[in-house]
Amino acid sequence: MFGLFFVLMLSGVKVVNAQCAQCTTAVESNNKTGANTTKGLNKGILFLLGAPYLVVGVGGVVWYKKYRRKDVKLRMRNDKLHLN
Repeated sequence: MFGLFFVLMLSGVKVVNAQCAQCTTAVESNNKTGANTTKGLNKGILFLLGAPYLVVGVGGVVWYKKYRRKDVKLRMRNDKLHLN
């Protein structure tokens, strides 16, 4: 189920250009002069956007591995269960 969700999530990826007003102005002026800083700035912003998700994901995996129960023993009686 998780794999299917992950594949569907990646199939709908769009290229985004997330920038503040000051960054947009600086990149537009550099782009007009021929500098190629636009792609680097956009990749940096997306990297910074993804970092918190990576930290939470790693923390979740560590928590799961540390606190999952490995040696659970079920003590069940051999008697039949009467519901009446």
